[in-house]
Amino acid sequence: MEISGIISAIVIGIVIGVLGRLVVPGRQRIGILLTILVGIVAALIGSAIAGAFDVADTRGVDWVEWLIQIALAALGVAALDRTRAHR
Repeated sequence: MEISGIISAIVIGIVIGVLGRLVVPGRQRIGILLTILVGIVAALIGSAIAGAFDVADTRGVDWVEWLIQIALAALGVAALDRTRAHR
């Protein structure tokens, strides 16, 4: 992955984190910075998964890759929310 790919993954990760948070129902007990961090990690891992399944580079918008990333972000936000709830 090139530096431009990493930078774009960070920018996309911010959007992915916010979308992942919106997908999770209810109020989340984690801050926006943690949400963004989850989104960045989900974007990087989601890109790797999409690349492994050969759906990362398609014509037009990479909807499958976006769905994978958003699902991972939602799982990450929900998991962190659950750990915060038990404290």
